[in-house]
Amino acid sequence: MKPFALPRLRSLKRAGCTLPLVALLALVGAAPGMAADKPLDRQAVEQIVRDYLIANPEVLVEAMHALETKEQAQSEQAQKTALTANRAALENKGPVGGNPKGDVTLVEFFDYNCGYCKRTHPERVEAVKKDGKVRVVYKEFPILAPSSIEAAKAALAANRQGKYEAFHTALMKHEGRLDSDAIRATARDVGLDIKKLEADMGDAAIQAEIDANIALARELGIRGTPGFVIGDTLVPGAIQTEQFTSYFAAARAAKKADKAG
Repeated sequence: MKPFALPRLRSLKRAGCTLPLVALLALVGAAPGMAADKPLDRQAVEQIVRDYLIANPEVLVEAMHALETKEQAQSEQAQKTALTANRAALENKGPVGGNPKGDVTLVEFFDYNCGYCKRTHPERVEAVKKDGKVRVVYKEFPILAPSSIEAAKAALAANRQGKYEAFHTALMKHEGRLDSDAIRATARDVGLDIKKLEADMGDAAIQAEIDANIALARELGIRGTPGFVIGDTLVPGAIQTEQFTSYFAAARAAKKADKAG
């Protein structure tokens, strides 16, 4: 019988996690009654590994935890690399609110039809106001409905009339799904020139900005709304005022550490 050659990447799957057999096969040499000069065939080795795992199932749990830790570290490093590579696009493009000269920048990706975005909005506003030194960059990220795209275009057009934040806030306070009538009614309520607004909404540059935001979100791994980038940290999902405050403090601490280093 041909001696068994150790496979390089044979894996055992359990609970959605992949456990390499290579490490476990090292145990084969210690199996009771095994002669050092007697090679095993594949079936014998697999039976030994199977018996070992059945007798020691905690090995699977340990391996799963180790794999999760490794993948988390790799994900965080990839995320940090992506944030660094896209820093200019994140912080220098898009409407700006909060304190334009703030020492911490918060970038928000959102959709006007997103219920979680609307719930988080007052929390974020309160945290930024309370802090006083946070710069906010708005990234229109319309992914939920056609009316989301229309609202995003209207918001960027409103920015050309100097009323971005007023319009943005009004849309965030709107209850229910948006439609064309609601978007235009909101525009009138905040004092926008509707004819100019509609003309600007058709500008290719506005569509290009939205497309760039969507591409940037994908690059960063943002798949839903809301999504925040605070300093060097990507924060997915809705959070509360206290959490924003903690992220602001962490961003400042990281900047201080970078300067000291």
